[in-house]
Amino acid sequence: MTSHPDDPGTGTADLPSTRCPVRPALSDAGLVDLLGPENEKDPMGLYERLRAEHGPVAPIVLDGGIPAWLLLGYRENLEVSRTPSRFSRDSRHWHAWKDGRVTADSPLLPVVGWQPMCTFADGDEHERLRAALTESMGRLDRRGIRRHVTRFTHQLVNDFCADGGAELVTAFAQQLPMLVLTQLLGMPDEYGPRLVEATRDLMKGTETALRSDAYVTDALQGLVDRKRADPGEDLASWLLAHPSGLTEEEVVQHLRLVLLTGNETTTNLMANTLRMVLTDPRFRASLAGGHMTLPDAIEHVLWNEPPLTVVPGRWATGDTELGGQRIKAGDMLLLGLAAGNVDPAIRPDIAAPMYGNRSHLAFSGGPHECPGQDIGRAITDTAIDTLLLRLPDLRLAVDESELTWLSSWISRHLVALPTEFMPRRPEPESTGDPSATLFAPRPSRLPEDEAPEAATEGPEATAPGRVPWWVALWRWLLGRPSGSAP
Repeated sequence: MTSHPDDPGTGTADLPSTRCPVRPALSDAGLVDLLGPENEKDPMGLYERLRAEHGPVAPIVLDGGIPAWLLLGYRENLEVSRTPSRFSRDSRHWHAWKDGRVTADSPLLPVVGWQPMCTFADGDEHERLRAALTESMGRLDRRGIRRHVTRFTHQLVNDFCADGGAELVTAFAQQLPMLVLTQLLGMPDEYGPRLVEATRDLMKGTETALRSDAYVTDALQGLVDRKRADPGEDLASWLLAHPSGLTEEEVVQHLRLVLLTGNETTTNLMANTLRMVLTDPRFRASLAGGHMTLPDAIEHVLWNEPPLTVVPGRWATGDTELGGQRIKAGDMLLLGLAAGNVDPAIRPDIAAPMYGNRSHLAFSGGPHECPGQDIGRAITDTAIDTLLLRLPDLRLAVDESELTWLSSWISRHLVALPTEFMPRRPEPESTGDPSATLFAPRPSRLPEDEAPEAATEGPEATAPGRVPWWVALWRWLLGRPSGSAP
């Protein structure tokens, strides 16, 4: 079997190796099922048990009893992600695929089945496909993205702000990223809700994953057909026109990649960051004691609760050894991002703050590191900032101990985030092109029937044209300039 050449700038991990005596090669006898109940109940606990039993590389099984390796060590994750000559991204190396052990109806296929896109390529082909994607994404207007986020945040908040309470996972975190992504891809708003359901279903690996995957692919094929006839200022049109010469199928699959990974990762990042904002005393402390900004909270979450816990996969191009385990040619390896981020070898004190440290594995690494990570950060930061400015008294409606999570083999989802706040009237949307404008500037004072008791004269009165005191307070806590309107 011919191995793929290294991509430029990659190689073995530059961290020291921690080797242990080589253990037997991979077999499926008595191994933990990563799609089983133990992972669904407590994935982090499972990772630590596997680390204690096997070291930084642990044998597991997937759907149908297919064996694979789960990387638990930080160094091992980096070594595999940075060395495509030894650990290819091309799933056609997979011996389980060649041997027919992966059935046509396997729920793993939407995620690991080979497709003509950059995440399943190495070398020159990866360079060609990734250049088309990154250069097209680079044309996205970052201010325009924030305008989309602000507009949709206001729309979603308007749907529940008069109720005095909302469950923010289903009503906010699961809706907003897809609404924004459909705009960036060039799709109409009405595609969003159904795509939310379909993308989450296929990422979970359920029995209906293949049907959901077909729906997403068909919707994107229709988009490509329309944009070929009538191009616009959007990702689909730019991919079609890129000089790399992508085929129509390659365009569809890269749009699918952006839609799936962008929605899943940003939804989880938003939900986990909102939970932290509402519960962590470092963020919710008083003006005198608070010292964690919203960007700090996002990076903290990326360390301790990455949006994807596991990323499949890499496939060994030849027999090798990793973390004390014998890896055979064609073996599948899963990047354990969540486990690697809490590896005691690099984080002996898990409680130590990681402010400003972006060396986590949340977006993988090496030549296949997520190209849209800053867009995910921008969506999360802008959405939560806008939400808190609209609802500055937002608080958790239940005790933190009552929150629950649901885990799949590649991610961990906060099930619900019930909140409460003072009821408010919805705010009107501005006229004109909704994709290029913000909501109309909000008044610096609430309507008389909703305003709290406050001084209307003297030094404590709110001067015309100035932001309210509570906006200035939140701006200060979020690390924003406090003298300008949101």
